[in-house]
Amino acid sequence: MRTVNKVILIGNITKDPIIKTTEGGKKVALYNIATNRYYKTTDGEQKSESEFHNCVAWGALADQIEKFVTKGKLVYLEGRLKTRVIEKEGGERIYKTEVVTGNIIFLNKRSDFDEAGISQDDTNILDIDSDDKF
Repeated sequence: MRTVNKVILIGNITKDPIIKTTEGGKKVALYNIATNRYYKTTDGEQKSESEFHNCVAWGALADQIEKFVTKGKLVYLEGRLKTRVIEKEGGERIYKTEVVTGNIIFLNKRSDFDEAGISQDDTNILDIDSDDKF
């Protein structure tokens, strides 16, 4: 039987991405986005609930995130869930679930990029699809 592991999110970047390079020389971007869920209580009161998602991108996609993504930007992303196990001293295990980004589209207006000093040529590649095997 086939299974599906696909995540689609639209949300705002909560802080500037952290960019690292692995020992093997591969670039990785760590970033977070926030999404909101709106609902009514049984009393009819409107409520909202925020959810924060840990995201990771590799290679060329990490390059684009480093160049264009800053706190507050609105993004659409597609990816898959991946849970890592982090071994702490004393044998304690911490489980961290992340969205491994496979595709990202920057949804801000072109004028937002102009204000940030990003050229017209650069914004033509804002629909990024990762070919990296992650």
